[in-house]
Amino acid sequence: MKKSFLLVVAVFVAFAAFSQDAAEMITKANEALKANDFVQAFELYDKAMTNLGDVEVDKAINFNIGYAAMQANKNEEALSYFDKAIEAGANVSKCYEYKGSVYNKMKDYPNALASYEKALEVSEGNGGALLLNAAVTAYRLENFEKAVKYFDQAYQAGFKAEDALLNKAMALKKMDNDEAYKETLVTGAEKFPGNKKITGALANVYVQEGNALYKDGVEILNAANTKVNDGSLTTDDDAYKAEVEKAKAEFGKAAVVLENALKLDPENQNAQKLLEAINAVK
Repeated sequence: MKKSFLLVVAVFVAFAAFSQDAAEMITKANEALKANDFVQAFELYDKAMTNLGDVEVDKAINFNIGYAAMQANKNEEALSYFDKAIEAGANVSKCYEYKGSVYNKMKDYPNALASYEKALEVSEGNGGALLLNAAVTAYRLENFEKAVKYFDQAYQAGFKAEDALLNKAMALKKMDNDEAYKETLVTGAEKFPGNKKITGALANVYVQEGNALYKDGVEILNAANTKVNDGSLTTDDDAYKAEVEKAKAEFGKAAVVLENALKLDPENQNAQKLLEAINAVK
C-alpha cells in the first residue's frame, strides 16, 4: 500500500509540473508571436497544447496557433488548428480566409477557393483583399465566371481597383465575351487613364476593329478592280465609282478607330502601319 501511495503522489507531481510548463510555454509563445518569431511561437504553442494537464486555456488560442503555423510554413498543422478555432467560434471568417491562403501555398486551388468563399459567406465586411484572393484563385482554376464576379466586387469595394478591373477584363476575354471585355476596358481607360496596361489593351481592341474595317474596304476595292480587269466595268462607270466610295467610307471608319487607338497608345506600331496603308490607298 505504501508503494502504491508513493506512485500516485509521483504521478500527481508530474502532472503539476507539466501544467506549470504548459502555462510558461504559452506565455513564451505569446511573446514569440508578438515578436514575429513564428517558428518558435508555433513550437511552444504546439508543445504546450499536448501537455496542458489541468491548465485551462481559451479555445480561441487555436487561432493564434494556426496563424503561427501558417507563417512558419507548417501547412497541415495550420489547417488543423484553424479548424479547431472554427469549431470554437473564434475569428471564423479569418480562419477560413487563412485556410484559403494555406491551400494556395499548397497549390490546392479547389480547397483554397472553397475556403475563401466560406470566409465571404460568414464575413460581415467582405473585405477587398478577400475578394481579390477569391478572384485570383478562381482565375487559376479557369473558373472565369467566378473570377469576373469577384474581381468586379473587389473593384466596387475600391480595393486595388485598377488591377481588379484589368483582371476582370482578362477573365472576360478568356470567356470570349468580347463586348463585355471592351466595355470593361473603356471604363478602365476613363477612370484610370494613366494605366498603360488598360489603355494598351483597349488600343489593341481598336486596332483589331480598325484592321477589320480596313480589310472590308480593301475587299470592296479589289472586287471592283477585278470587274475592271475582266472588262465588266470601267473606271469611268458610275457603278465602279460607287464601289470606290464604299471602300473609302470603310477606310474612313478605320482611320477614326485607329486614331483613337493611337490616342491611347501613341507607340502602337500596328495602328501606325494601318493608318499608313489607308493613306496610301485614299
